[in-house]
Amino acid sequence: MVDFKEIKSIELVPFTLMTSSVSAILAFIYAIILLITFGVLAAVVPTVGLVFASLGLSMLVIFPIGSFLVYVTLSFVSALIYNKLVPRLGGIKLGLEGDEVKSLPVVPFALITSCVGAVWAFIIGLLLAAIIVPLTTLTSTIIPLIADVTANATNMTPATLPTGSAVGTGGVVLALLLIIGLPIFVFVAGFIGNALWAIFYNFLIPRVGGVRLLFAPAGNAHEITSIPVVAAALALAVVATIFGIIQGLFSLVNGIMAGSASMAVGSLIGNIIGAFIGTFIMVAIITILYNFLAPRIGGIQLELK
Repeated sequence: MVDFKEIKSIELVPFTLMTSSVSAILAFIYAIILLITFGVLAAVVPTVGLVFASLGLSMLVIFPIGSFLVYVTLSFVSALIYNKLVPRLGGIKLGLEGDEVKSLPVVPFALITSCVGAVWAFIIGLLLAAIIVPLTTLTSTIIPLIADVTANATNMTPATLPTGSAVGTGGVVLALLLIIGLPIFVFVAGFIGNALWAIFYNFLIPRVGGVRLLFAPAGNAHEITSIPVVAAALALAVVATIFGIIQGLFSLVNGIMAGSASMAVGSLIGNIIGAFIGTFIMVAIITILYNFLAPRIGGIQLELK
């Protein structure tokens, strides 16, 4: 029997520490891959070997630290936004059968995740607008001054020279699009995408098995102590494959219309295989890292009701 639990809140510190630690290790792995690649290039082109070696070694330090610091901010703010929105919108609901997530109610999942994305879009749009508006205002002020100097130095009349008003107006319009239009777009696109994700999950999981979350009591919360690797990787990879099929079908249609049917079929197959294998490997690595770190730094803690 499926028991529905709502994620009422996310404990900020455990969530932030775990996600940022996993991202730092992934960044370190990526830096090692780049270092090996640069080593191969240095062997092929010895004259730039020192440059490649310096870049590779610096990335071993910069990538993990940078990723950790970035994800500390992203994870903390995202969890904080989620916790603030839940009392107003409701949280993500998990249909649990034992430790297996058998279903995800579509509307609660899509609504809260798209709202978190929209809040982030508003913050980013506000920051970009705060940069763009002063720049365009300054530019619109400088252009008439340049036009006056040009008019005095030539026989051109001021009427034939730019005034800069279009730049100022364009800056205001762009700022409004960033502050208002971007959050709306992110909300709509996020809602549709996340709703489809939940629908596909609910449809496929009875056939392949769902993600399993092993919980343990942690005060008023429940700590995710472990995530079985294969179950999580397989479930999420199968869902990602559906999106790969959809993307591949669009590529197939475009390829056929362009007269490249063979390439279009290859693109379809590549999208399907790439979506499954790529997601499976990435989820497997993340869950392995999570299971390794959880006993040492503590797992993610959720308040479930």
